[in-house]
Amino acid sequence: MPIVDHNELPETPWRPNYRKWDITRPGDGTTSTSLSYAVIDKGAGAPLHYHEEDEAIVVLEGTLEVRLGDQVHRVGADHTLVVPPGEPHGFTSVGAVPARVLGFFPSPDPFNRTTFLEGAPPEAHRT
Repeated sequence: MPIVDHNELPETPWRPNYRKWDITRPGDGTTSTSLSYAVIDKGAGAPLHYHEEDEAIVVLEGTLEVRLGDQVHRVGADHTLVVPPGEPHGFTSVGAVPARVLGFFPSPDPFNRTTFLEGAPPEAHRT
């Protein structure tokens, strides 16, 4: 099993004030899943969208205001969002410190099967 040094990961172009590093990457032989680390400054986040796969977002630090379907929640450190396939969701960092999160998908490139209901796809996935 490969050992991934987070300090050597290239940053993935994502969104303004939303920095992302892919721990696993399609084609690098590490896994058939997707795991990333992100630092999200206050006011930044992801617009309303859904994926065809499950998504788990682990909040390590900071606070996210999360929209899941028609409900809005504040989610802080040591909490995990488990988003079912097809569930519209979006989030914004609202805490005093940037949100630090891990994002996990059970597929290597979930953004090929993501639909944005508001806003545009992240920079790395614009065509």
